[in-house]
This record gives sequence, C-alpha cells and structure tokens, in this order.
Amino acid sequence: MNETVTLIIDGEQVTVPEGTTLLEAARACGRDVPVICYHEATTSEGLCRICVVDVQGSRRLQPACVTPCQAGAQVETRSERVERTRRTLLEMLGAAVDLTHAPDLQAMSADYHADPERFPGAERREHPLHDDNPFYIRDYSQCVLCWRCVQVCGEDAQYTFALTLTGRGYDTAVSTAFDISMTESPCVFCGQCVGVCPTGALKPKIEYGLEQGWTPDMLRQNTRRRRSPKAAEEG
Repeated sequence: MNETVTLIIDGEQVTVPEGTTLLEAARACGRDVPVICYHEATTSEGLCRICVVDVQGSRRLQPACVTPCQAGAQVETRSERVERTRRTLLEMLGAAVDLTHAPDLQAMSADYHADPERFPGAERREHPLHDDNPFYIRDYSQCVLCWRCVQVCGEDAQYTFALTLTGRGYDTAVSTAFDISMTESPCVFCGQCVGVCPTGALKPKIEYGLEQGWTPDMLRQNTRRRRSPKAAEEG
C-alpha cells in the first residue's frame, strides 16, 4: 500500500502520494503555480525560482517543482512574499532579456504587475543570431537560461549532447561545444530543443522566415538542407 501525506495548500486540505512535489500537489487542487525552467519532459532543477511558495515555518521560500510534500505542512501559493518575489524575478528577466516572443512570460508579467522599466540601467543580454542550419535559428538574446534545451538534448531524452552551457555568472550562455555550428555538432535536428524552449530563443526556420517577411523563394532557399563544411570538403 502506497504511503500518503496530508497537507494544507491555500487553506485546502490535500492528500497526495508520498514523494509528490508541492508543484504537483498545488496543480492537483487547481492552483496555478507559474513555471519557467520546469517542464514535464525534463528533470526539475529549481533553477528559475518562479514557482516558489510560502511554507509555514520556513525562513526561505521553497521552489515548488523540487520540494516534496511534508505531512502537516501549511503552504501558501500566492502570499504577499511570494507575489513580490515572482514580480521581482520577472522584472529582472524583462530588464535583461528580450521577451517579446515569450507569450507565457508576458502573461506572467501582466498577472504579477511586473514593471519592465523597473531596472532601466540593467545590462541587456546581447548575442548574435545563429542561422547555421536549415531547420531552426538560435537567438540567445531571448534566452532565459532555463536549461530545458540542454536537458532534453542530453540525458533527459535525446542523448545527443549537442547543446551545453558555457561561460560563468552573467556571461553564462547556451551554446554548442567550442561554439561550432549546428551542422558540425552531433545535432540530429530532432527538434526537441525547439519544442521545449519557452521564449523563442530556438525557433523553426519557417516560422522565423514568416516573421521576417521572407518570400516563398527565400523560404525555400533558407530551409534547404545544408552539409557541414567538413562534409562538403570530403565530397
């Protein structure tokens, strides 16, 4: 017989299987806890902290996606402290990253009344557009470092390991090993990284082309399969 734990979420008593995370329990009782780095197809790491909740007796807010439910816990998903923290995180992201193609994050910002102009002097994350294959583009100026693409390309799904994290601190970025092109990397163009990206940093080439107003001839030219320079040399 499976063990269960009973806790209180926003005043409602909830009983869940032992090992259930606070995020799963909250969703089970209809609470809308926002997420960015969390995805059903990847391993939860608690990186972005947007899913934090208030657990009575805890000095710090707890990331709901990785915190298991404890019997008797009393949890608030939208306390004043939680809302203030989420608002600040969204404002910091909006100040540093281009979120114009991230509808989910835009909706979160509106929900929490985040002010995109709160940090006018913040350094923007600027990266050149990578257009090195016929299937998708990489625009890391829109990347929030959620790590989903790296995870799904690695041990969580594809085991290709074409993507990795480079740099440290504010200079951390997603890239290929040694910043080589996608056609030179182990990438098999399965599209799973594009599918889990929440911001438009990874985008299908056709979608990008339509946004740029490409003509049908330009779309055909830019989505034609390319060989890597090495393969071209080898004939």
